[in-house]
Amino acid sequence: MYQAETFVRVRYGETDQMGYVYYGYYAMYYEVARVEALRKLGLTYKSLEAMGIIMPVLENHSYFLAPGRYDEQLRIVTTIRQKPTVRIRFDYDIFNEANELINRGETLLAFIDRKSGRPTRPPQVMMEVLKPYFA
Repeated sequence: MYQAETFVRVRYGETDQMGYVYYGYYAMYYEVARVEALRKLGLTYKSLEAMGIIMPVLENHSYFLAPGRYDEQLRIVTTIRQKPTVRIRFDYDIFNEANELINRGETLLAFIDRKSGRPTRPPQVMMEVLKPYFA
């Protein structure tokens, strides 16, 4: 299992009239956390795309437990629980500044060969950097 933490400060434009994070922004927070989790492994989306791999989102689920609020710094814990195959699932736990769990989410992405448009296995470099977490 691999885990990484990312921090995001809630901007005014991401809130609704109540000062709560608008529900649609959680998908963006998941993306920020996912990209940063891979970056901490030494992988970037840019490098994966240079290898001819794209990763579209197949599923996105959110569970709202409490509101995030304007100007809070949120802590997002991103977890990869299973070794990827042609798909990779990311789980997200978002905590407010009081360390209360306010949101749980998950996304399922596919590895697609950019040229053929067909599903493919993850690049070997990704499997190598994840290997210690799934030994």
